[in-house]
Amino acid sequence: MPDETIQSGSLSLEGMHSSVAVPHHQAGFWEQWRAFVGPAVLISVGYMDPGNWGTDLQAGAQFKYGLLWVVGLASIMAIFMQVLAARLGVVTGKDLAQACRDWYPEWTRWPNWLLSESAVGACDLAEVLGSAVALNLLFHIPLLWAVIITGLDVLLLLGLQSFGMRTIEAVVLVLSTTIAVCYFIEIFILPQTKPSFAEMAGGMVPQFHHAGMVYVAIGIIGATVMPHNLYLHSALVQSRKLQKDEPSMRRAIHFNTIDSTVALTLAFFVNAAILVLAAMVFFGKQSVTTAGGQVVHFGPDADWIRVAFLTLAPLLGTTLASTLFAVALLASGQSSTITGTLAGQVVMEGFMRWRLKPWVRRLITRGLAILPAVFIIGLRGDSSVTDLLTLSQVVLALQLPFAMFPLLQFTCSRKRMGRWKNGWFLMIAGWTTAILITAFDLYGLPESIRTAWHSVVGG
Repeated sequence: MPDETIQSGSLSLEGMHSSVAVPHHQAGFWEQWRAFVGPAVLISVGYMDPGNWGTDLQAGAQFKYGLLWVVGLASIMAIFMQVLAARLGVVTGKDLAQACRDWYPEWTRWPNWLLSESAVGACDLAEVLGSAVALNLLFHIPLLWAVIITGLDVLLLLGLQSFGMRTIEAVVLVLSTTIAVCYFIEIFILPQTKPSFAEMAGGMVPQFHHAGMVYVAIGIIGATVMPHNLYLHSALVQSRKLQKDEPSMRRAIHFNTIDSTVALTLAFFVNAAILVLAAMVFFGKQSVTTAGGQVVHFGPDADWIRVAFLTLAPLLGTTLASTLFAVALLASGQSSTITGTLAGQVVMEGFMRWRLKPWVRRLITRGLAILPAVFIIGLRGDSSVTDLLTLSQVVLALQLPFAMFPLLQFTCSRKRMGRWKNGWFLMIAGWTTAILITAFDLYGLPESIRTAWHSVVGG
């Protein structure tokens, strides 16, 4: 049960609200940028979490650089939606969950909250699996026990929250940088990998030359915008001590737009690096024999995260390749789980005005993710990881319109946003993005539901 009921007008993530000072709007560019940078860094990890790795690896292995343009398109659409989420938080002083509660009929509160909680749990399921697979690959811990061990990362967030928002942002930045550095070494330092920039440039030209490309492209785009990130970003921007005069508002919107654009562009490079590595190493091959004599087959239904770990070492001739891959995966899972927990607090406090102690909230979120993973892995074994990731994407696809369309409705409304409502460019870009992503999700949903059902019942 909640510890207390928040009174009307109370704040989500109250301990972090207005906790970071910002300079006067006439201060220099770099001074203001240092103050505003951070919220989008936390958001960006959701775009390179373990749930995205499988589709990026599959795209590179099967179609080389042919779908690199889809990764770029997905990143552009993500930037539009996160810019809108930040704009809502800056202008209205409400996060998306609070706005839905206050501006929609009262009967929508419970279904909206339950849908949002399911999305947070689905995201956390992907992070659980990513961290658990990394522990399994690095330390040979049985996957079932690795999943259970991931529940202990509740201690990580509890420790970080006591040091404030800036510390959380710094830790996530370090983890994100770890991912980027690992892939930089894999692609540019290891002598066996020599990327062709001309071929990569050709991959940025839209094309569907081969059978199966459309379905993989849908997977990439459908996993792009995470609904919990829209709720979270609109809350995180309020960690800055914002002023409400016109020049200060203009600067806050400006610098949060820069923050979103830069952070998600870097996330694009990480996702592109995953695809490029798979293209260089796996494309054109049907199977690989590992040092222990195990034959690993490549195919559309392969568990690409595990395949990549097992085969990078023999293909590149060094065990460092596989180790770097697993370290990056662990950093991805741990950074994403921090933001997932914060998102859970935002939707609970925003929709229901309930507050739980951080450790209770964390245990609930992680428990909702661990229980289905433990049940299905215990029932079907390690082979179910890919199916579980698909299951998480199904839940996200179902919830996503309930986050995107209210966000667009609010930010396009002069009544809600005043003079800061979306201009024609953001309005067209935002609605086009939301409609495209929803259409891609719906198109791929029947096959995803069939796969998800098989992940539960087997077969």
